[in-house]
Amino acid sequence: MTDVETGPDFAEIGRKIFAQPCEFVWAAERIGDLPPMGPTEIAFAGRSNVGKSSLLNALTGRKTLARTSHTPGRTQQLNFFALGPDPKAPLLRLVDMPGYGYAAVSKEKIAGWTRLMQDFLRGRASLARVFVLIDGRHGIKDLDRDMLKRLDQAALSYQIVMTKRDEVKKGLIERTVADAEAVLRGHPAAHPDVIFLSSHKGEGLSDLRASIARLLFERDRTIFGAAQIG
Repeated sequence: MTDVETGPDFAEIGRKIFAQPCEFVWAAERIGDLPPMGPTEIAFAGRSNVGKSSLLNALTGRKTLARTSHTPGRTQQLNFFALGPDPKAPLLRLVDMPGYGYAAVSKEKIAGWTRLMQDFLRGRASLARVFVLIDGRHGIKDLDRDMLKRLDQAALSYQIVMTKRDEVKKGLIERTVADAEAVLRGHPAAHPDVIFLSSHKGEGLSDLRASIARLLFERDRTIFGAAQIG
């Protein structure tokens, strides 16, 4: 922690949180398969090719925590990862949600994923925030807007994380963020700050870790003592 005047150093706290062990612990294809509620959960949503698995690997400093693929739609269930020294009593759960949009599966299967996500978003008291990943090269598209509406309807806090920053010209980065922030002004459940990062280069990862640390600090400060990072 920093002194009282400046407040907590959330960037450093976030770094220490995500330096903890992390492992896959649960998968759910139906709402009845979800793990019991307990630790705080944060979820990651986005189009099938937005780079969710790459982000989870980069965020936790692992290479193979989440499976990456060049084939969109490989995440076909809710995957839960325990962050902390004890997987049975983690400091935090990370949830990788099925990608929306393109997937080489049947319409029936896609409809099943959609129902699973909607049920999860509406009825999970331990779910603190959803981080919605947006491809920074293309901005917020119609499928993304549909997801934001679902989150507003669920009255669930969410924050936009733009990916692939390293593939966007530097002169366009500020405008890309400003355009996304303008869209969010019409969404009541949205966090106003947009994070723009590159999983490949590591740019912006500290901002995301800091945002998560701040969220956890506001929700349950005992997590910092448990992690010995207070």
